[in-house]
Amino acid sequence: MTSLTDRYVAATLRSVPVARRDEIAAELRASIDDMVEGRSADGRDTGVVEREVLTELGDPARLAARYADRRLQLIGPTYFLVWQRLLVTLLSIIPGLVGVIVALVEATVDDNIGGAVGTGVVAAFQTAVQIAFWVTVVFAVLERVGAPLDLPGWTVDDLPDAPADRDVPLSETCASVVMLLLTIGFLAWQHVQTQILTPDGDRLPILDEALWTSWLPFLIAVLVASIGLEVAKYRARRWTWRLVGVNALLDLAFAVPVIGLLLTDRLFNPEFVQRIEWVRDGDNLNVVARGVAVGVAAVTLWDLVDSAIKARRSAR
Repeated sequence: MTSLTDRYVAATLRSVPVARRDEIAAELRASIDDMVEGRSADGRDTGVVEREVLTELGDPARLAARYADRRLQLIGPTYFLVWQRLLVTLLSIIPGLVGVIVALVEATVDDNIGGAVGTGVVAAFQTAVQIAFWVTVVFAVLERVGAPLDLPGWTVDDLPDAPADRDVPLSETCASVVMLLLTIGFLAWQHVQTQILTPDGDRLPILDEALWTSWLPFLIAVLVASIGLEVAKYRARRWTWRLVGVNALLDLAFAVPVIGLLLTDRLFNPEFVQRIEWVRDGDNLNVVARGVAVGVAAVTLWDLVDSAIKARRSAR
């Protein structure tokens, strides 16, 4: 089995169900071996025959769709893969770039540091929606009118390099780091940018201001340490039991204080609560606090179990 075949099999397995990957990989490798062996029996160069066989099998993304019994027909089969690849490329670059630029303008030109993160996220989301809509519309029209794109056909040279032996992709790490940064940003934003005002015109924080001298700095430190954990996990390429232990400590260090503050009515700013009628009516505040506490506990438990499962899988 050569690097070329390994790359073809790896490219095919990217889009098939995880549970069937071993089965499909074995079947595909056996088929390629048999075809190469049969065609090179008369002395033809094995490398040339291998390229011929892989070219005949075609685009691995299309082959993966057949294995998964998945139709490539959101807009129609002719341009589906071209549409999909272009859309993924545009969405992976442009919305994030727009969000960063808008956030920087909001923070510098408009002098709105607290609202910059939220404004940037909204701009990035709106840009992503516009890109997805208009790219899909254009390809749908091309599909219906049968306009030829005259694109080059797939060749073996288009195969991506064999993936590194990594269970923690960069996209997952980036998403986790962004969520942690947004959480830290929210803790600062809620202190200076809420829409509820005091009689003097000052903005009321959502969280109790007394927490800035106790739990909030601690929670921010835990979030910063969690960013470090994400980086360490990416560098380690996979979950290890040591990382699972650190993750459990950080999860509990964040969840236990938050749940305790929620259940003892010490998390939210009392003056802020009094300004929101539906929250102060009846037992609504306690219902909200208990609901959020259950949500925090559920997310923490899921993260603990998920990290342990991934570490066990990586250790096999």
